[in-house]
Amino acid sequence: MEMVLQQRQELHLSMTLELRQAIELLQLSTYELEQYIRQQELENPLIELQEKKDNPSYEERVNRQATSFGSSGMPVDAVQGNEKNLRDELFEHAKFMFPDDYTQKLLNYLIYNLDDNGYLQIHDSNCYLEFDEREITEGIHLLQQVGPAGIGARDLRECLLLQITHMYPENELAELLVKNHLQLIADRKWNAIASHMKITMAEVKGLYDFIQTLNPRPCTFTTNCSTEYSTPDVVVEWKNDAFVFHLNDGYLPAIQMNTDYVHYLQAKGDLSKYFNSYHKSYQWLLSSIEQRRNTIIKIMHVLLERQEAFFKSGASALKPLTLKEVAEAIEMHESTVSRATTNKVLQTPFGTFDLRILFTSKLETTDGNSISQTTVKKLLESFIAQENKFKPYSDQKIAEYFETEKGITISRRTISKYREEMRIPPSSKRKEIQL
Repeated sequence: MEMVLQQRQELHLSMTLELRQAIELLQLSTYELEQYIRQQELENPLIELQEKKDNPSYEERVNRQATSFGSSGMPVDAVQGNEKNLRDELFEHAKFMFPDDYTQKLLNYLIYNLDDNGYLQIHDSNCYLEFDEREITEGIHLLQQVGPAGIGARDLRECLLLQITHMYPENELAELLVKNHLQLIADRKWNAIASHMKITMAEVKGLYDFIQTLNPRPCTFTTNCSTEYSTPDVVVEWKNDAFVFHLNDGYLPAIQMNTDYVHYLQAKGDLSKYFNSYHKSYQWLLSSIEQRRNTIIKIMHVLLERQEAFFKSGASALKPLTLKEVAEAIEMHESTVSRATTNKVLQTPFGTFDLRILFTSKLETTDGNSISQTTVKKLLESFIAQENKFKPYSDQKIAEYFETEKGITISRRTISKYREEMRIPPSSKRKEIQL
């Protein structure tokens, strides 16, 4: 086997560090951009930040215990709540009601094995070495005296039965229905329930209405509770009979050159190289932020023009619009538009939305036009809300209705997909009891 040296020329595209950082900067939210700028100040001695007048400091804004959205518009992502841990409260009540050590130990074990909805979740296979099945059952009944009815149940059936026996012991039919035919309730098999229990349809409806009053989540814990706040990146307003927008970046600190180090740029040797590299990063940061602003502004001009109906009438008026169409309009690459609209929040006169809501794919209509997916979902939601609840439409029937009555070509699978996305149950689960 002969070994030879070969020389060949190749052309390939490599991404520089500056380009990679510019791309990352493009997809940051305004709040994340502020954090990034402040991090750059710590790393680059040439960067000096000038806070805007009448704006609280960064630390004050991050640590502020706000109870409502600040009038200054400053970003507060999450504010920790002061609610007491409900598990601790339950255990305090248990200690007061049951002073003996054994019962406290049993209830403590049960309380701290409850999930966030109040169900008992014992995953340790060795748990019965400490407490046997009889003791666990006894402990659940004691826990009922401390917490709300249904707490400590191991599944939905037990949760409902605990509530019935604890609060409505006289309702024996409801107890039998939950104990023996809970799946038939979930499947809305009203005739089967009436047949199995030998009762009328009116009695079935009465039992169903009663079961609806029970709480499937008897205890919602409030550990680590936080209030979420959303800071808009773009604000759209109605002014002088027209929609206008502005970027909500007025609170960002101004980036300036630290004059204490300027003379080092003219120095000789390694010191000059050291500070010139930081100067290059300083210039890149200014350029990238300005480029980010200009890109978002160009995109918003197109969105405001193409989706004007949305800002006037809401989501039902959204028109089909893709990232590619916006990219072509502003003569940029589709990936640039995608990154620039990622993690951005849009504030409008009627609500706050993810900016990407303005991009929606389209479905063809029989007249050759197109309609947005969002509009189709609104039509689907409205159609199901007005259907005969005793004979709800199947996905196939809805698809046929859309094609014949609305001129929208859509498949049964797409109807099913949209319905699941909107958390609308299938026709079998929407059927109500007909007396």
